[in-house]
Amino acid sequence: MGEIILEIKNLRKNYADVLALDSLSLTVEKGQIFGLLGPNGSGKTTTLAILLGALNATSGSFSWFGNGTKDDNRKNIGALLETPNFYPYLNAVDNLIVVAKIKGMTDYMGRIEEVLRRVNLWERKTSRFRTFSLGMKQRLAIASALLNNPDVMVLDEPTNGLDPLGITEMRNLILEIAEEGKTIIIASHILDEIEKICTHVAILRKGKLLEVGPLNQIMSQEQLFLVKAVDLSALKSVIDDLLDMHFVREIDGELLISSGLSEAANVNRLFAEKGIYLSGLREYRKNLETIFLEIVEA
Repeated sequence: MGEIILEIKNLRKNYADVLALDSLSLTVEKGQIFGLLGPNGSGKTTTLAILLGALNATSGSFSWFGNGTKDDNRKNIGALLETPNFYPYLNAVDNLIVVAKIKGMTDYMGRIEEVLRRVNLWERKTSRFRTFSLGMKQRLAIASALLNNPDVMVLDEPTNGLDPLGITEMRNLILEIAEEGKTIIIASHILDEIEKICTHVAILRKGKLLEVGPLNQIMSQEQLFLVKAVDLSALKSVIDDLLDMHFVREIDGELLISSGLSEAANVNRLFAEKGIYLSGLREYRKNLETIFLEIVEA
């Protein structure tokens, strides 16, 4: 196990008669890009708000850097929560000067230039915030979170409302920041982006943790193939008799099967030995959205 950055134990949050978090426990290690996934009302934003001190938990505990919940921990955490909030009449530099002073930074002008260049906003440094597109506002928020060079970034829906170009820019920026060795915790409902970014994920529903682990393990729980033959009934009958395979469902005239065999050639050979000659055989890879829906709807 690597260095533990965040440890959550039995975290629980009640709003009157609504249970927003139900005994959540998980661990985030240094260098991970850790995704919190879940439909609306699953507890993602509630979790982040508790971790950042904006909300009190009903019970349970968490610890940053093995140092509990001390306020000093937040100096080493950069956060982007919900809609970026800056002074609309100030330009990018002046807004970051305000942030730097709030964070108690001194001699900050060089760092402001560095982070604005980092998020590709230096050329718009004198533009007022109110003239920025949503994507630029999100990037300025990332610059603000990076200002004091924290080891951890906490991002709540960083691609929310962005167009495809803005989403791509944000994805690349997050990956570049991660390459510097920072730990990133990201909550998102855009599963395609999470699949491209995260190393680890936790799937929540109604405040309860359903699945957690390395993304590649969650994505590779089964080896799946789509097969077809002239006689689908005979094909399915053979599948039902084989120990290494089982029928999942029919998709547009093809049968989706899971198999203990990892190579398509071996699947084809096994059917041929049973007297079934396939007219179609291809690997079927579930995306994260498919796996997510299977887990939350189970």
